[in-house]
This record gives sequence, structure tokens and C-alpha cells, in this order.
Amino acid sequence: MTYPDRTAHGAKPSALLVVLDADSTLIENESIDLLAEAAGTLQQVAAITERAMRGERDFTASLRERVEKLSGLSVEALEAARSHIVVTAGAAELIAVVHAAGGRVGVVSGGFHELLDGVAESLGLDFVRANRLEIRGGALTGRVAGPVVDAAAKAVALREWAHATHTPLSNTIAVGDGANDREMMAVAGLSIAFDAQPIVRAHAHVIMDERDLSQVLAVVGLRG
Repeated sequence: MTYPDRTAHGAKPSALLVVLDADSTLIENESIDLLAEAAGTLQQVAAITERAMRGERDFTASLRERVEKLSGLSVEALEAARSHIVVTAGAAELIAVVHAAGGRVGVVSGGFHELLDGVAESLGLDFVRANRLEIRGGALTGRVAGPVVDAAAKAVALREWAHATHTPLSNTIAVGDGANDREMMAVAGLSIAFDAQPIVRAHAHVIMDERDLSQVLAVVGLRG
């Protein structure tokens, strides 16, 4: 794990906002892969996901292509997919300690509210933003409902939540692993590449290879 110059970011900010990516960061899964497995299209979807996370595919186009491959999937499959979600080690501790220090924690995801909202509620997250799947007649249509939460939207979310909580951008921390996290990481006062793709690691202030989110606490001065 590589740490930044502590004097540049402040050891103990007076206010703190931590914004986490979801897939392969807050959770161990790629949520769309859980749905693709149920739809019988996992191999195709996972290949597109990997290229998008490496920055080799436009995220919005790749998401729409992947969601198309879920067309016809019953809404019952959403509940089954939720049951397979695994929260990353240290997430609950990170959230609890940041809250105890008066800070806030949000998650912004290129995944889906239908899978993420329950996780966010159980962990006590302050903010959650993700895509929504279009559903008609009890089945997925293969389309996203509303604008796609892409790289730019992730940066917008971080700025909005910082404004809402009166947190200076210098006291915001963005944690992610894929190419679509780079814009919010560029906006944040401190960026953490969490078991991340090379394109993300190259531009982050901090690199974490161990899959334990409680490590973030030491970086922001909330754990010795």
C-alpha cells in the first residue's frame, strides 16, 4: 500500500466525505455479472465489463450493450442476485468510524439501484446513486431507465454530496477500481485505487492492493 504526503491532505479533516464505487469496491461482485449469469449471457457480459473497466470501451455504450443481454430476465432474478452479493471486508468498519467522526459515506455506481439499495441501507450509507433497470410486465426490457451513471455522473455526485454536507472538496475521498471512477477521483481531495486496474492506479494518490476497506481509515487519520 502506498501512502501520500500527509501534509498535503491533512491528517484529521474537520469534515469528511468518503465516496465509494460499488462493484468490486464496496462489494466483491460485479452486479451485472450476477444478472447475466441468470440470463445465460455471463461470458459475453463479463468480457465487455472487463474491457470497460480497463478503459478500452466507452462506459455508457458498454453498459447499454450489456443490459441488452438481460432482456426478458424475470424480476425474480433480481432477488436471487441480491442474495449473492458479498460486502467487501472492512466496509462496515469504515462506515461506522467515519460516521463516529462526524463524516458521511456515499456509494455511486455504474451498477443498479435494484441490487445496491438493500446493501446501502444495511450498511447505513448516507448517499446512494446508481442506474435503474427498465422493467415491464415483470421482466427486464434490456434497457436502462433514465440517464446512465457514467464517469462524469460519478464526479457530479461527489460534488453534489460535498455541497450538501458542506464538505470542502479537499476533504473528500474517492475510492474506486475501474476506468469510470477516474473522473470522481480527479475531483476528490484524495483518490484511492482499490485493487484497481492499471489505468486507475497510475493516477491515484494512494494504491491499496489488500481487499480491506478499513485501510482507508489509516490514510485519513482515523486509525493509527
